[in-house]
Amino acid sequence: MTLADSEIRIEVADRDRDPDPVIEPSSTVFEVADLSVYYGSFRAVRDVSVNVAEHEITAFIGPSGCGKTTVLRCFNRMNDLIDIARVEGRISYHGADLYDPAVEPVEVRRRIGMVFQKPNPFPKSIYDNVAFGPKVAGIKGDMDDIVEQSLRRAALWDEVKDRLRSSAMGLSGGQQQRLCIARAIAVDPEVLLMDEPCSALDPIATARIEDLMQEIKDRYTIIIVTHNMQQAARVSDRTAFFTTEVNEESDTRTGVLVEFDRTEQLFSNPADKRTENYITGRFG
Repeated sequence: MTLADSEIRIEVADRDRDPDPVIEPSSTVFEVADLSVYYGSFRAVRDVSVNVAEHEITAFIGPSGCGKTTVLRCFNRMNDLIDIARVEGRISYHGADLYDPAVEPVEVRRRIGMVFQKPNPFPKSIYDNVAFGPKVAGIKGDMDDIVEQSLRRAALWDEVKDRLRSSAMGLSGGQQQRLCIARAIAVDPEVLLMDEPCSALDPIATARIEDLMQEIKDRYTIIIVTHNMQQAARVSDRTAFFTTEVNEESDTRTGVLVEFDRTEQLFSNPADKRTENYITGRFG
């Protein structure tokens, strides 16, 4: 059973629930309530509640080990691939429970694409990298057009249009990352998850990726994990700040959401002292 076939009715959000104080229900893509993630008996993240708005860039910031990537991977069920991982709480996608047994993870990952920290093109041609997803998904249509439009949306077409049959491994790091973005959007997702997509890139390539995010957010909802607070301030509409709680007895660390607000508000007038301390460099 797919998302579209199930009784969950993924296309239509539940309009009867109480309005969110920040995001109107009609513009909410994800509703996360009391999310906790466990690896075996260890609770890596606890009690996360956020709403993610359509056609916005939402940034997750915080020190290393606070659970940003763990939470990000929950949005397209990547943690399902880890045998000992367990998710509690609820993540709704347009009102549908992403973790309902009737929902197929493969369909989730088609609708909710992911770009990883390090560019990871396949050892194939540029063309075949972009065409791979649509072919596997059985998407009908002119493959040449799908490849071209995906590369255009990733702002890479003009740089590679004369060498589409050349190996993707010959591209620069920044070009490879944009190719990975083109590969992700070739299957026509609604959401792009980006896990520190610029951490392995130089400042010029980083700026190009940031510009690209602004250019494509009118087509996609974007969630980005970043250690770079300046990047979060530059590109995001809303920011979630995570920190860690240390168990003194076991010396284990559990991630916790401290604050979630519009980016301008969070950076200029945070509501929590822990957020202020982090963004001013007092810790982290």
